Amino acid sequence: MPGYILQANTPVLCAHGGQAKPAVPNPRVKVMGQPVVTQPIPYTVSACPLPPSAPPGPCLLAQWTVGSLRVKSMGQPLVLQDSRAVCIPTGGPLNILVTQTRVKAM
Repeated sequence: MPGYILQANTPVLCAHGGQAKPAVPNPRVKVMGQPVVTQPIPYTVSACPLPPSAPPGPCLLAQWTVGSLRVKSMGQPLVLQDSRAVCIPTGGPLNILVTQTRVKAM
């Protein structure tokens, strides 16, 4: 299914409400003036409210497990609105709040 492409400034939260940002956005492709995100690039999670003393602790990183199948940038799949990610160490998902609504990819 086609989905809207995520930009580096797209608001993304961990399942507990911590803010997630791409470690390095893709510098070669931009959508509406903002760099896009490719699947292999991890997201860093900040301000996850889970206490560090409670196992497994707060979300620190997240890795996208599904990306675009046909459209790639620099040989890497793009992250789409319907892509899935897993937070480390909790195993929870990332939630995409809103995306741009002009460019879709498969």
